[in-house]
Amino acid sequence: MYMREKQIQYFYNLFWIFIVGCIVGWIIEGLFSLIRYQELINHSALVIGPFNVAYGLAAVSLSMLLEKYRDEGIFKIFIIGFVGGSVLEYIMSWGMELVLGFTAWDYSNQFLNINGRICFTYSLFWGALAIVWIKSIYPFMIKQINKINYDIGKKLMKVLIIFLVFDLILTFSAIDRARRKEDGIPPRNSYEVFLDKTFNQKYLHNMYNNNWGG
Repeated sequence: MYMREKQIQYFYNLFWIFIVGCIVGWIIEGLFSLIRYQELINHSALVIGPFNVAYGLAAVSLSMLLEKYRDEGIFKIFIIGFVGGSVLEYIMSWGMELVLGFTAWDYSNQFLNINGRICFTYSLFWGALAIVWIKSIYPFMIKQINKINYDIGKKLMKVLIIFLVFDLILTFSAIDRARRKEDGIPPRNSYEVFLDKTFNQKYLHNMYNNNWGG
């Protein structure tokens, strides 16, 4: 019983790290687009809400990968972050291309890149981020999460999980419908009419960093 509660607590912490990572990533990418392109781009991976899932997954992955090494020397942490972050970035790039047909980054012109998905420069960044993350950011986030009333936090977590599942299904439906519309296929029902009006090609084009082909 004690072990089960510990596992729930561990998942609970990772869940809130994921949520914070998603929202902070959405803000960072939005500000970057506003400064660089003078354009407000919705960098959420889901059609509803400020959820940049890549950042959330990165936050969770770094936490899981580095937690037991938090008291180790910075060189060891750097190497783990360098390798682990590079593997994660490669998988995310491959997964995005598999699901969406494009990726949000291309390092083909960068020094020592692998298939344009990862490169030496950003792998160095992953190593440096790993040090800052596990030595400073992760302990701070856990401290703040523990300040939340645990019962309220768990109830809110369950609500958000249901919402995120719904959001994920809606997102995949919108992507599928947008591709079908590109092929000239008319909507088959009122739900697809709703998707055409709401989460259409224009919406997805802005959301996916202007990489959407529609």
